[in-house]
Amino acid sequence: MSNLLVGGSASLFLIIIGVFVFLQFVPVGLWISAISAGVSISIFNLVGMRLRRVPPDKIVLPLIKANKAGLHVNSDQLEAHYLAGGNVDRVIDALIAAHRAAINLTFERACAIDLAGRDVLEAVQMSVNPKVIETPVVGAVAKNGIELRVKARVTVRANIERLVGGAGEATVIARVGEGIVSTVGSSEMHTDVLESPEHISKTVLDKGLDEGTAFEILSIDIADVDVGRNIGAALMTDQAEADKRIAQAKAEQRRAMAVAKEQEMKAYTQEMKAKVVEAEAKVPEAMADALRQGNLGVMDYYRMNNINADTQMRKAISGTDTPEEA
Repeated sequence: MSNLLVGGSASLFLIIIGVFVFLQFVPVGLWISAISAGVSISIFNLVGMRLRRVPPDKIVLPLIKANKAGLHVNSDQLEAHYLAGGNVDRVIDALIAAHRAAINLTFERACAIDLAGRDVLEAVQMSVNPKVIETPVVGAVAKNGIELRVKARVTVRANIERLVGGAGEATVIARVGEGIVSTVGSSEMHTDVLESPEHISKTVLDKGLDEGTAFEILSIDIADVDVGRNIGAALMTDQAEADKRIAQAKAEQRRAMAVAKEQEMKAYTQEMKAKVVEAEAKVPEAMADALRQGNLGVMDYYRMNNINADTQMRKAISGTDTPEEA
């Protein structure tokens, strides 16, 4: 009798263990929830998901949600998107939001947007409720040289058709900034822009800046315009300072050349004076040789001395003789 009790307990324990393992491997509760929600899915399909390492709740719960919202999707589509690395729940939420807002969004396109790394639900919400993007302060200079610092607010709506492969917010901000610089730069006076800032909005908006982006620009509003520096005057001042430095450099070069020339002339004069002194030192010797050889008579010698004395006297009287020569 005791053996029978022990055997029955062991069998009951094994049965409980078997049922527990079965319930862990086969999501019966999830299957019952799907059937009660009107979703047609077999228990074998759920077991197959376990074998394919796909959590059944990641497929069944979004499938129930889609079925209740009136969307026509099946478990194979959701499972394929999950295996591709997508977020099934976010795709279904986006499809439901698009369906409620009467936005044409197919399951394939929603999956493509999700796999491209974009938030498809946020894109749908932005299509319904446009987003305002505030640009940083953009500095632009009018033709009169006055800088204007402009800040704009860009209202954009997501373009579902261009979400895959379209440029993002950074491109829109850069294009708007480029348009602001171009518009302000083409204005003759900065006061023209201050008087009619809406001219910037209209001109920039007409450029079609949303082409090739994932957004559609609805409006561009100028939030703030401040007057900055006088760039034209600063450039003229810098140019004048540069011209001044160039003129100073050229004057210094000419002065250095003049000093060098003066030094050269002094050296040449000293050299000539040395040669004159050397030549004068040889005069007495030449005169002595002339006297010895008979080429110069005594009377000629005295006559020449008288002429030299007479010349020195005239120089002294006229005042042309320097103290050194005297």
